[in-house]
Amino acid sequence: MHYVIHCLDHDGAVDKRLANYEDHKAYLAQAPVKTVISGPLLGDDEETMIGSCFVLEADSLAEVEEFNRNDPFAKVGLWKSVSIRPFSKRVDNR
Repeated sequence: MHYVIHCLDHDGAVDKRLANYEDHKAYLAQAPVKTVISGPLLGDDEETMIGSCFVLEADSLAEVEEFNRNDPFAKVGLWKSVSIRPFSKRVDNR
């Protein structure tokens, strides 16, 4: 099953995001779920990172929730909101 994680950072959290970016990338590289696609969400200026978006492949919602809880960004309190939803992938033009 696929899942989407949509996370928004606390306001003014770019420095916290950057300070923990390498740990976050290392975590994603060894994560127990398959990342289909991921990257930062951007503000209206199309440059400032304001959140994170992931499309994951996993066996269960519980597995995705645990993955998210263990992300270094989550552990340092970067995100003010997190939404995790099942996702039905219909088109993949890669």
